[in-house]
Amino acid sequence: MTDPALRAAALAAKAWPFAEARKLAKRFEKRPPEKGFVLFETGYGPSGLPHIGTFGEVARTTMIRRAFEVISDIPTRLICFSDDMDGMRKIPDNVPNPEMLRAHLHKPLTSVPDPFGTHESFGHHNNALLRSFLDRFGFDYEFVSATEFYRSGRFDEILLRAAERYDALMEVMLPSLREERQKTYSIFLPIHPETGHVLYVPIRHVDAREGTVTFDDERGREWTVPVTGGHVKLQWKPDFGARWAALGVDFEMYGKDHASNSPIYDRICAILGGTPPQHFIYELFLDAEGRKISKSKGNGIAMEDWLRYAGPESLSYFMYLKPQTAKRLHFDVIPKSVDDYHQHLRAWEGQDWPQRVENPVFHIHAGNPPRSDMVVPFSMLLNLAAAAGATDKEVLWGFIRRYAPEASPDTHPGLDAAAGFAVAYVRDLILPGRRFRAPDPRERAALGDLRARLASWDGPAEPERLQEMIYKVGKAHGFEPLRAWFQCLYEVLLGAEQGPRFGGFVAIYGIAETIALIDSALARGT
Repeated sequence: MTDPALRAAALAAKAWPFAEARKLAKRFEKRPPEKGFVLFETGYGPSGLPHIGTFGEVARTTMIRRAFEVISDIPTRLICFSDDMDGMRKIPDNVPNPEMLRAHLHKPLTSVPDPFGTHESFGHHNNALLRSFLDRFGFDYEFVSATEFYRSGRFDEILLRAAERYDALMEVMLPSLREERQKTYSIFLPIHPETGHVLYVPIRHVDAREGTVTFDDERGREWTVPVTGGHVKLQWKPDFGARWAALGVDFEMYGKDHASNSPIYDRICAILGGTPPQHFIYELFLDAEGRKISKSKGNGIAMEDWLRYAGPESLSYFMYLKPQTAKRLHFDVIPKSVDDYHQHLRAWEGQDWPQRVENPVFHIHAGNPPRSDMVVPFSMLLNLAAAAGATDKEVLWGFIRRYAPEASPDTHPGLDAAAGFAVAYVRDLILPGRRFRAPDPRERAALGDLRARLASWDGPAEPERLQEMIYKVGKAHGFEPLRAWFQCLYEVLLGAEQGPRFGGFVAIYGIAETIALIDSALARGT
């Protein structure tokens, strides 16, 4: 049972997972679902590898699911549905033995041989990758294959109902299509009995009583096949709504590119005797220039890119933030996501339930977040690695121990991992494009003054005292606003447009080392 104080806080929370969970709970105020549980679903097209969007969809759905479990005692399940009966329309660019696949174009993905030679089909191979991907992040889900769903008979009742209500379903679909497409469209895609191809051909006759469809293949031969047992599949829009009806889906989210189709999905589901689920439509990601990310263009960052430079918790944090607002998804968002995530972790310890349910880490960790051991912010690790030209994390640990002698890789494993990520980020993304500029005369004088004050520094290197001294140097040399002085420090000393709180940087990097940076800068351009 949920802690009463937590449930009370959740019922009043503004956080979007709780807002969506409360909407979902209203569906069951009068009676619980007949199937005995609330069903969440996410869908996946296995024509390619799992990607960052797959992670985001499952992570966000899980956040709402866990929020629902706080406010309701109704059991929940999450299904990840793979549309692996989809026909292979083109040969992917990133597979071995592509010529082997050419003879299998247009077959369902689970009827295409696996070019990797590890599974019984290409669809099974990609499904295994998806499951491994989801398991890697500890998601709690049940996997459903469309091939198994169609061929096992689990979908038969809805498919027979679709044959009975064919005209009503076509009335929903046809207005959404171009005039030319309307002439040949059918909600049913027959699987050719001989070739095994998924056929996009006109249906000559639907026999509701017999549960069959009749069509002519590409050679003009007439065929009649049952709609059950995997002999046909539904077009993707009807499949969406029919799946909801067949499974009894209560919640599904999808991207804004599906928004215009939501009424179609809902109407299909209702015609087939189901209750349309609650939807949550999220905004799409943008690239560095603010353009929509496209898998074909490759203008975003991939899952493996993010995880090369930060842990999955920071990605979950990024996914949590304003899902209904378009956001830039590029490498430069990673450091802030890491530091903001840890800031929320540190805040958790001193919060009560009304505050905790608004904290992103509640939703990232299902109400049980770990403690942060990041005694040095990730952004500071990046600046230390860049300034020192660090090629391995042991260099960073030399600085960390100076600032936090009690820390070690064993006692602070999260910080140790972050140090490794920082070295990789700097090596790959900062050093290749770093540009130092020479100081102008006023900046040169201020830097000389800063150097002299550091050289005569007496006492421990305390971040706040150092920061106060750096402020005084900027004011003494007429920097107004003072932000311009710190911009000088970042651009001239670190070769960056922005940087850390500089007193803290000096305290960790070292006074002698900072003096060496200033000497290098003053020598530049002389």
